[in-house]
Amino acid sequence: MLNIVILAAGMGKRMQSDRPKVLHAIAGQPMLFHLLKTARALNPDRLIVVVGHGQDQIREALADQPDILFANQTPQLGTGHAVMQAADQLVEGTEAGVDGATLVLYGDVPLVQVKTLQALLAASDGGLALLTETLTDPTGYGRIVRNDAGHVVAIVEEKDASSTVRSIREVNTGMLVASTPALKRWLGQINNQNAQGEYYLTDIVGLAAQARVEINTVAPQFAFETQGVNSRLQQASLERQWQNELARQQLAAGVALADPQRFDLRGTLDCGRDVFIDVGCVFEGHVKLGNKVVIGPHCVISDATIGDGTTVKAYSHVQEARVGAQAQIGPYARLRPGTVLADQVHVGNFVEIKNSVIGHSSKANHLAYVGDADVGQGVNIGAGTITCNYDGVNKHRTVIEDDAFIGSDTQLVAPVRVGKGATLGAGTTLTQDAPPHKLTISRTTQTTLESWQRPTKKSK
Repeated sequence: MLNIVILAAGMGKRMQSDRPKVLHAIAGQPMLFHLLKTARALNPDRLIVVVGHGQDQIREALADQPDILFANQTPQLGTGHAVMQAADQLVEGTEAGVDGATLVLYGDVPLVQVKTLQALLAASDGGLALLTETLTDPTGYGRIVRNDAGHVVAIVEEKDASSTVRSIREVNTGMLVASTPALKRWLGQINNQNAQGEYYLTDIVGLAAQARVEINTVAPQFAFETQGVNSRLQQASLERQWQNELARQQLAAGVALADPQRFDLRGTLDCGRDVFIDVGCVFEGHVKLGNKVVIGPHCVISDATIGDGTTVKAYSHVQEARVGAQAQIGPYARLRPGTVLADQVHVGNFVEIKNSVIGHSSKANHLAYVGDADVGQGVNIGAGTITCNYDGVNKHRTVIEDDAFIGSDTQLVAPVRVGKGATLGAGTTLTQDAPPHKLTISRTTQTTLESWQRPTKKSK
């Protein structure tokens, strides 16, 4: 039986925020959410989050996750005290009599990887296993103290350490796995007789050593796995470390990145072959890019699918949209939720499309708004065209059938239909259906005022 306890009760004063520290984001997701995803990959029998400061916000954020149990730590008296609050909810063993294990994680150390935790669980082997690392500068960390045989005998916090102990470079990351019955027993034996006046979870290491329990250690594969966040600076640093790792994964999968240092993924990105992504792009939610897709610089793509061979040019935004193959988008285009573009559609600069379906080979090359519309194949939408889809209360749809030509500066007042092959003259305001294969024009008569004179500036 596996229990996972996530400590998330800290205030995070250095964040200078009303939001609990664990709800601050890395790669577009709260830190706590990253850790919960990793924890669930281990298939725990109990998943317990220890809350304290800002617990109402944390409980609300996790309200739709019924597998989570909560323990309340008020006041916050140290890491040992935090785990004590969850002790009553820990499942001790299996029906076969084998002791269960408890894994302790930290909500502000969000990027530990599944493989590392699997190795830690394997190393515990019914005893105690610690995640440790060796640092060039161990300042601020608890030190791993070993005896002459190399066995771990204690963890000493820096504020309680002698100069000799402070010279040790192997440090405690805080993450550990222990036999659940033993952990409960040790928690009942620790005290707060230390410089901080707190109950240190690390004190169980000395108790385990005294009981001759085997204590094993595991090191993380990546430095970012043990990086905690206590300030905005640390948050920004970890964000970039994680983005570099995500960029590395994309490069390893064959995606061409113009500059891995200027790549941001805040969700998942599934790419086909020979995809190129230029600098400054942001990908949010779930994004799927087909083969030979080109994403130009400084684009934002959110929850979208983009077909083979399509190019999205600079500074374009694509949100909750589906784009077909061999399309041309942008620059400076905006595809809003509900947009569906067929193959070979062209959407040019300063064109906005919302909740509309655009057929094969249709074009809106510049300065247009197409909202709540069904557009057929081979349609040309001229510059300055807008669909007037909102009457102040309700939305209405516009239908433009195949091969229609919409002249520049045209307003289509929905609900309205443009027939197949119809042409709307420039400047038309269409309030009634336009018949197929005809030219429809709505204009006032052009007049020249012979007596008109340009105003002149009056002298003072």
